[in-house]
Amino acid sequence: MKKHIPNMITCCNLISGCIATYWAFQGEFKFALLFIVIGAVFDFFDGMTARLLHVSSPIGKELDSLADDITFGFAPSAIIFSWLAPLTSDLSPLTPYVAFIMAAFSALRLAKFNLDERQAMGFIGLPTPANALFWGALIVGAGDFLASSPYYVYGVIAAVFIFSYLLIAEIPMFALKFKTWGWKGNEVKYIFLLTSIIMLAFLQISGLAAVIAWYILLSVLTQRK
Repeated sequence: MKKHIPNMITCCNLISGCIATYWAFQGEFKFALLFIVIGAVFDFFDGMTARLLHVSSPIGKELDSLADDITFGFAPSAIIFSWLAPLTSDLSPLTPYVAFIMAAFSALRLAKFNLDERQAMGFIGLPTPANALFWGALIVGAGDFLASSPYYVYGVIAAVFIFSYLLIAEIPMFALKFKTWGWKGNEVKYIFLLTSIIMLAFLQISGLAAVIAWYILLSVLTQRK
């Protein structure tokens, strides 16, 4: 029985992603973000549970990637699509569909992750949960502000391409995994956590997008291949 527990948790992640996608297409972006966050919690615990129970399996690895592409690839793309659709009536009707490019790159990033043995203690490229949380928090927390700019459509489309690239880029990014709890060797992680708390306290939901942007910048500035 215990060998099925991690896969059950992974399926809860997938279901959360399906629900997030539903709310995204309904234009209820707060609920969509909520279920992306719930999916991220399940995604954290499925791997931890598999390691604790010593029941890691190839099927669990593949199922995890499928669930992640729904929750952290398709759902955020649906948020961007639904947010852009009513705001681009004066442009090509195909414009909002650009959002789904990111879902394809998320799938590619997850496939690469499964085959890349370099990512045990860090990441190569932007993790899909971080990407999903960035877009969900950006549109929920700062969507009205972005829409007030006459250039918001071009900015968002450019950002979709930039973040799609970041998903598969050969850029080392740190993970919040600790071998020891001391300051030495963990300076970047502790600085990131402290500054993230400050940003979230002041910026609230949109602060989560700022945290992800800061994570990318800090990784670029501090990591080496």
